[in-house]
Amino acid sequence: MKHAVISGGAGGLGRALAAQLQAENWAVALLDLSVEGLEENTSQLPLACDLTDAASLARAMTRIAEWSDGAVDLAIYNAGVTQIGAFDATDAASHRRVFEVNYFAAVDMARALLAPVRAAKGAHLAISSVAGFSPLYHRTAYAASKHALEGFFSSLRSEERAHGVHVAIAAPSFVATNIGKPERGADGIARPGSASDGMDYMTPDRAAVEILHGLDRHRDFIPVGRVARLAWRINRLSPRLFQRLMERNIGGS
Repeated sequence: MKHAVISGGAGGLGRALAAQLQAENWAVALLDLSVEGLEENTSQLPLACDLTDAASLARAMTRIAEWSDGAVDLAIYNAGVTQIGAFDATDAASHRRVFEVNYFAAVDMARALLAPVRAAKGAHLAISSVAGFSPLYHRTAYAASKHALEGFFSSLRSEERAHGVHVAIAAPSFVATNIGKPERGADGIARPGSASDGMDYMTPDRAAVEILHGLDRHRDFIPVGRVARLAWRINRLSPRLFQRLMERNIGGS
């Protein structure tokens, strides 16, 4: 049986990814701040973990090492938050908080799983966003953190290839994981997939199918959904045109 570790495992996309893998006889460890309602069984290991806390992450990694016998076939970096609002309306502390969750937590998790993934000659899969390769209105901290995430994992790919490890990045557009849950703090930080200004939302199940299909095909970069594929092409051909289209459709200008 193959073993996968998914951060943000209790959320919509995390659970959809887990379900797809479990249908193919994988065992999946699900890491999240709260794993209430997730049952532990032979194919599933829920672990409450704050990835931004070193001690909490270390405890989770110790349990995963026991559960997987030290070999992890797939690590999926899915945990994240968004921040919605103009840059002049947010502060430095909230900007750093977005990076702690979206970037540094993934880096720390990757460091902890480096040896187990090498042992299995497995794969790292970072869940980025269209905002990881392009600008996005009222998402300065979010876009910056996703750009950093892509820079890290695309660079790690070159280092891990020698160990027989594949490193992939998936970039979904808008995935409807928290529609109807628009709660956000005073700093604008909110759950991913809760924004009301998105377009052409995908279901988590559909996004999971596309992501894992791309991984099976050993693709390095996986734009997920029609909007993501179109955005990738337009932004590569004409960044200025992309920015204007994005501002018109998302920014309302």
